[in-house]
Amino acid sequence: MAEKTKSMPNGAAAAAFVASGIGCLMIGLLTTLAEASAGIKAALNLYNPVGPLSGKTIGGVVVWLIAWIVLHYMWKDKEVDLRRMYIVTLVLLAIGFLLTFPPIFAAFAPGE
Repeated sequence: MAEKTKSMPNGAAAAAFVASGIGCLMIGLLTTLAEASAGIKAALNLYNPVGPLSGKTIGGVVVWLIAWIVLHYMWKDKEVDLRRMYIVTLVLLAIGFLLTFPPIFAAFAPGE
């Protein structure tokens, strides 16, 4: 007789994966928005010696933390498709990385 295996909820791990991708995407978005708008760039300058990088990283960390908390409570007792969540995470990371790459974010800079 085949023994039935009990699966454990993996939603908390999936929440951590996806939240990291969301945080990285936010950093990419803020980088591109800061290049596209002088007002946003100035608003992200939370500490003069660092410049707008301070706002970009703090914004990314805050969004990551909120996403992690929300997703954790949504998925903590559930079994989710980890493969799918891993792919979603990789896509979010790739987009976030691309948006921090100078040839990409410079394309959104206003013409001089």
